[in-house]
Amino acid sequence: MKVSLLTGGDDPSYAIPLMSSLASKGIEVDFIGNDQMQRSEAVNNERVNYLNLRGDQSENAPVTTKIIRVSKYYSRLVKYAFQTDSRIFHILWLNKFILFDRTILNLYYKMLGKKLVFTAHNVNAGVRDGNDSLMNRLTLRFMYRIMDHIFVHTIKMKTQLAKDFHVPHEKISVIPFGINNFVPRSELKISEARSRLGLHEDERALLFFGQIAPYKGLELLISALNLLKTNGDNYRLIIAGKVKATYEKYWQMIRTMIKECELEAHITERVEFIPDEEVEVYFKGADVLILPYRDIYQTGVLYLSYNFGLPAIATDVGSLNEEIVEGQTGFVCKPDDPEDLAKKIGIYFESSLFRNLEAKRREIEEYANEKYSWQAVAEATYSVYAALQ
Repeated sequence: MKVSLLTGGDDPSYAIPLMSSLASKGIEVDFIGNDQMQRSEAVNNERVNYLNLRGDQSENAPVTTKIIRVSKYYSRLVKYAFQTDSRIFHILWLNKFILFDRTILNLYYKMLGKKLVFTAHNVNAGVRDGNDSLMNRLTLRFMYRIMDHIFVHTIKMKTQLAKDFHVPHEKISVIPFGINNFVPRSELKISEARSRLGLHEDERALLFFGQIAPYKGLELLISALNLLKTNGDNYRLIIAGKVKATYEKYWQMIRTMIKECELEAHITERVEFIPDEEVEVYFKGADVLILPYRDIYQTGVLYLSYNFGLPAIATDVGSLNEEIVEGQTGFVCKPDDPEDLAKKIGIYFESSLFRNLEAKRREIEEYANEKYSWQAVAEATYSVYAALQ
């Protein structure tokens, strides 16, 4: 069996483990990647044909350079699709011109006789990002109808996909997101990680990790922290991640809010992309991950946290409440409610989950590696591929 994995180029923590797990099932994989992914040792697999069609994707390149390299990528992709004998195209993420990808490019694949599989990490990201439109919904509906099979990560996502876009249930499979075990791990001790983050022994460290955007509700966490500081407890919020493109004004609003609440002394900021080799420090040094999201289907940050055994407190949106075992892997709070978030943070630090955090970390890792194993993802994915042959 031969399959083409079409990645977005910026998703190595999902695409590469999926590639490896599929190859372990005996599948020959054409992996469409970029310069960054090519540096991974995992691509040196006898069953993997690594095709660096994307090349350099660095964000700091001039606009003209970006236009040229995107044009070259589409040209290479069209040529590859025409020449390859791979019958199954598994699309993990779309490319730069999303509307074109959803319609013309997918039609081209179908004209070549390809079976199309799509992993819908988001059913409709336009709703989440506040930029949904008629054109967005129409092109999404077209894409979902033209696909031979669609993978989602939760039951809620399957229900929404069927309800909002009229996709037959039998054409949708729910698979685990896959534990993020791609980021490097070392023998770094928790005490050393906390020291690197500048944390004092008595500080309660809250982690907000990942891209900064309005739907992630960082302002709700700032409000909750403002409430918590009045209790006299020594809390520190660590904000680690870059501002998502076009949301600089949102970040400036957050900075103004921090200043007005006089929270500067309670917050550590590293507002930039966090390299994979430095991620471990944040998840080992923090006491709990906070996901104060306003709107989300699921988030890879939670599975990254579980990979390091770090509990999470998340708002009850999307499918987050399905992924958190109350009191065992974290807690769930009401959405858009800073007071309830502050309350749950307080409950967490009084719970046995926090009091026995070192032992609980190991339990969370074991739980996550079993529930979100890439082996389970590969088996479910293989079954779909086989049915499409």
